[in-house]
Amino acid sequence: MGKFTKFMKANKKKRENVFIEATETLIDPDTNKPLKWELRALDTREAQAIQDECTAEIPIGRTGQYRTKLNTQKYIAKLLCASVVYPDLYDKELQDSYGVATPEELIKEMIDDVGEYNALVDFVQKYNHLDKTLSEKVEEAKN
Repeated sequence: MGKFTKFMKANKKKRENVFIEATETLIDPDTNKPLKWELRALDTREAQAIQDECTAEIPIGRTGQYRTKLNTQKYIAKLLCASVVYPDLYDKELQDSYGVATPEELIKEMIDDVGEYNALVDFVQKYNHLDKTLSEKVEEAKN
């Protein structure tokens, strides 16, 4: 038995998808209850790719010197869209029904109540463990 046997991929726990009512305005006509949305956890590579896509280098004055800036709103919208499994926000027919061309525009049309949108953002960040920094987790562990 190798010294890293417990760390092998076969022992890695897979995160299950969750089902939530993301908005009260989209109702199932059969049950008269809010529709359930399926969400998944993102892996590190996916989250990093989204962050990279939403980060720009901004010149800071001197030639060749830059700082990075994250477009937070774009990042959050892309993070939400990547986490939503159902409904398929990339579906052209669904986008057309709302008169939009991107998943990010679609989710904002489908969840147009700012409180519900922010609640979904909070949920997705917590589900993907993006709600606390490493230093905050260290402080919690100390207490």
